[in-house]
Amino acid sequence: MPGKPPCATASPRVHDTYKELLDDPTIEVLDIAVPPNALLELIEQACQRGTVKGILAQKPLGIDYVEAVEAVRACKDAGITLAVNQNMRYDHSVRAAKTLLENGTIGEPVIATVEMRGIPHWQPWQAELGWATLRIMSIHHLDTFRYWFGDPERIYCSTRPDPRTKFPHTDGICTYILEYANGLRCVAIDDTWTGPAREGCPADISIKWRIEGLNGLAIGSIGWCQDPCTTPSTIQYAAKGDPGFQSPVWPESWFPDAFFRDNGRTAVCLGGGKAARDQWGGQFKNDGVSGGGVSKRESAYAIFTRTSHLELWANKTFSDARFEVGGISLLFQNRHMTRM
Repeated sequence: MPGKPPCATASPRVHDTYKELLDDPTIEVLDIAVPPNALLELIEQACQRGTVKGILAQKPLGIDYVEAVEAVRACKDAGITLAVNQNMRYDHSVRAAKTLLENGTIGEPVIATVEMRGIPHWQPWQAELGWATLRIMSIHHLDTFRYWFGDPERIYCSTRPDPRTKFPHTDGICTYILEYANGLRCVAIDDTWTGPAREGCPADISIKWRIEGLNGLAIGSIGWCQDPCTTPSTIQYAAKGDPGFQSPVWPESWFPDAFFRDNGRTAVCLGGGKAARDQWGGQFKNDGVSGGGVSKRESAYAIFTRTSHLELWANKTFSDARFEVGGISLLFQNRHMTRM
């Protein structure tokens, strides 16, 4: 492993095994980022020990609905707060759209769409499970629809394999419709083929969303699939009588800023009280539409360097930080994340 960057925090604590980590009584929040087929066992072992106050688990929460229910039950019985890392809902453009829905700017929603033309980086465990798009990318878009509009009455889904993905799977390209009782329809196309973009054809890569209401229209894009992946997302919106579209901008992006909001919400749910709400208030208001505070990246990382199981060296502005987990080193450098 490369030499350690200058340390500006307390000495890191690293365990040889996950069992030693789970036995450490100083850990208050456990961030579990493992493949879904290994998730439930770790959650159950943490619940049996009862040493942590909260668990932030990666999505999906297990390999199926039964495992997800069991994870919730185990945490409930142990009195441990369980959160799932559904971070797209904390993207700035997604939160700005939520504000427009709540303040009535675009009126009652009629139809909403998400269209992804992107080529994700598949993980090795996906080949083992035969999973491609639904549980990796579509899960973000489904959660975004639910964040905006709540739970639908019916869902229709159609999938086919992606010609480029070599391991056996059925869900490379996914389309789905969410039907709501009030007539709202949400439609998504998650296309990981995008045409022969890796085979010599010019590429057209993007993730776009759109909400049409009775009073106005909001259109956005997600910057994650651009180069670099820290490209900020965008939004433009207009209502009846407006001379044109309004287009607020912000420097933050889905990667990594939305992850801080997810962590911050977990901290608030753990009972951080007024101090936690004050510290994270700007994070939850800064959507470019409602005003609000500014990002507090330094505060975000201060909370989790005290409670995380990760090995950390960082400077105070979080422009250069290294994490080591399970033999995998991740480096946040100038807001770019790369696997070492």
